[in-house]
Amino acid sequence: MLDRWLNRLMDAQGGWTKPLGDLLHRFFFWFFGLMPAVRDLFVGRWLGHPLHAVLTDVPIGILFLVIVFDVLRLPEAAGWALLVGILAMLAAALAGFADYADTDGRARERATLHSTVMVVALLGYSLSFFLRVGPPGYGFLDVPAGFITSLGSFLILSAGAYVGGDVAYVLGNMVSRHAFRGAGTKWIALEPAELDANGAIPEGKPVKAKLGINQLVLVREGERILALHDTCAHAGGPLNEGKLVDGAIECPWHYSRYRLADGQVLRGPSVYHQPAYEVRVKDGGGWEARRRANDTLAG
Repeated sequence: MLDRWLNRLMDAQGGWTKPLGDLLHRFFFWFFGLMPAVRDLFVGRWLGHPLHAVLTDVPIGILFLVIVFDVLRLPEAAGWALLVGILAMLAAALAGFADYADTDGRARERATLHSTVMVVALLGYSLSFFLRVGPPGYGFLDVPAGFITSLGSFLILSAGAYVGGDVAYVLGNMVSRHAFRGAGTKWIALEPAELDANGAIPEGKPVKAKLGINQLVLVREGERILALHDTCAHAGGPLNEGKLVDGAIECPWHYSRYRLADGQVLRGPSVYHQPAYEVRVKDGGGWEARRRANDTLAG
């Protein structure tokens, strides 16, 4: 019952979250597009896991301690915890905006609501901090207004965290599109969607192919045929519509790059590797493929 009411409440914000989200998305897409290495740092490609999800736990825990220290009448400890919590919120926000730069559709609207609520909480905590700061040499003061403001800000922070959880767990943003894909290694007949005049897979270009219930992207290099799953692990883009770049294929949606030889992610915003497949000529003609038996990169 409560979840339905909360969902209706969040959906009702679409009148302003959609236009604001579209505006902010254009800016952050441009901003992080200027610095791919910085974007990869903040999305967590080096970690193999979204960095924002890691960082968000830090300020929530620290800012809860502010309430504990206030109740125990430890203003100095509360003040320092509040300062660290604010800095941790800023770090989490940077990672969140890097994810936001490549978030689309309903998830973007919900992420806009999430980030707006978090900014309000951040402003509340900043006000609480300045209310607590005493004259030079006096440290932090035990100010009732500071406690009330931080308590209210924590409630707002909790609401923002709920919306953020909805973005990830309900809408699946930044969840690997291959999280639940089986890793069977049985050889299955491969059906390329395109053949050249000689009945071979065209060389030097992405070619879509069907492998049972899966769709692959193939790239032939001489006698060697490289194959990855066609669905981009980041947001589901069709890799067969992407372009080849130095032994990698680039997703046409958000420009993540995966090494064709093994599916390793070379450039974000994806933080997940791509399932790789081995292809061989089938007895009697045609081809067959299977997921690599040692494909530990994509899980």
